[in-house]
Amino acid sequence: VVTLYGVFTNHYSVNGPSRCLLLELLDISVSELLLHSSNQGCSMWMIQHCARDVLEALAFLHHKGYVHADLKPRNILWSAEEECFKLIDFGLSFKEGNQDVKYIQTDGYRAPEAELQNCLAQAGLQSETECTSAVDLWSLGIVLLEMFSGMKLKHTVQSQEWKTNSSAIIDRIFASEGVVNSAIPAYHLRDLIKSMLHCDQGKRASAEKALCSPFFSIPFAPHIEDLVMLPTPVLRLLNILSDASLQSEEEYEDILEDIREECQKYGPVVSLLIPKENPGKGQVFVEYANAGDSKAAQKMLTGKIFDGKFVVATFYPLSAYKRGYLYQNLL
Repeated sequence: VVTLYGVFTNHYSVNGPSRCLLLELLDISVSELLLHSSNQGCSMWMIQHCARDVLEALAFLHHKGYVHADLKPRNILWSAEEECFKLIDFGLSFKEGNQDVKYIQTDGYRAPEAELQNCLAQAGLQSETECTSAVDLWSLGIVLLEMFSGMKLKHTVQSQEWKTNSSAIIDRIFASEGVVNSAIPAYHLRDLIKSMLHCDQGKRASAEKALCSPFFSIPFAPHIEDLVMLPTPVLRLLNILSDASLQSEEEYEDILEDIREECQKYGPVVSLLIPKENPGKGQVFVEYANAGDSKAAQKMLTGKIFDGKFVVATFYPLSAYKRGYLYQNLL
């Protein structure tokens, strides 16, 4: 959940005094990630990462009795400092059993019971069925289905076919040639999404139960596109060192010093690693004190020529780097 640093009142607003929230600065949203996926869908690593982080956020909120009530790609943002996806925008949130917001959720991510309640509220009528935390699970199910398919599903989930047999449409999305990969057990993700998209809110999986899905036991590795899109405090430089420079100790030390000097232009370097053996052979890992410095370095170093080669700079998961786990990504 996004960190709230403080609250203050702006007395000089044009429309009179207004309350302001001071929140942490986050990075790219899932909505932007979907735009960059070019209808190909996000990687299983990214989907798993997002699903787990959001479910943990929802489990916390729901345990406290709160419903987010506006979960959508634009309200899920990446935290470069903490390497996780976070929920923002609690403008429609309410305490379960004490709902004071009648019109909830965004078109395309709205649960059936919220759709009914919103229609009745517009007509000035009271719904007999209260919306519960289950509306958040519905929204997340749609978000994950969009991340997997790479398609916006607003018109699909509003169709009569969806209302008649949503399960068949989900099966069709997972069976389409564009997204099938026999090496990936995507059916675990499919079943997880289906458990969130029951029309009957009583049958919908809770956030805690969803976290027990077998989907979260599968160790996926990030694609290189993921490491370009999601900032972290660690930078990985590719296409810099040749095998010859790794074998010569003197040349290796000179290059190490040159790289350190260049990287320190963008902020203090906490650590620098250049593995001489696989995995990670010849790649350069630069750990900065914060993600801001890492982002500045990534922007400036990408495309730079070093020893006659064009540098490719991606980010790298800090947690994996600290554990000494180096993914063997290829360009």
